[in-house]
Amino acid sequence: MNENFKQHVDSLHPKFESLLQSSPFKFDTLPKELPKAGVYLFTEGDKYLYVGRTNSLRRRMQQHCRPGSGHNSSPFAFRLAREVRGVMKATYKFEGSRTALAQDAVFAEAFTHSKARLRAMTIRVVEEADPLRQALLEMYVAIALDAKYNDFDNH
Repeated sequence: MNENFKQHVDSLHPKFESLLQSSPFKFDTLPKELPKAGVYLFTEGDKYLYVGRTNSLRRRMQQHCRPGSGHNSSPFAFRLAREVRGVMKATYKFEGSRTALAQDAVFAEAFTHSKARLRAMTIRVVEEADPLRQALLEMYVAIALDAKYNDFDNH
């Protein structure tokens, strides 16, 4: 294995442990002292649902959870709404597209409920400023915890 890559991989588990041991919070109690950049984990009960990464944790949490966030800002909530409405297959035609779904009143209500669901979830974060290490850590955490809503599919 490439030595540089191995060093990155070897450093993932301690960060993973730090994430799991970090103080959990909910969106409405977003800590004032939040790292700027890092990896975050949404949990519901004892289920690890979604892992993400960002260079602005505070802003990203707001995008995910804010009631007025659109489908591009809150992809996790959008995916939850897709699941609730039974519309899982993506399409490149307008009918069934993200834009069309967002304009559909029934789907829009499910999306609003999904954002509220995110606000009730437990969130954990770990600081990681380096974008490469963020990407590797996001994948490591998602795989290690079998995060249901991370699929890393190409679109």
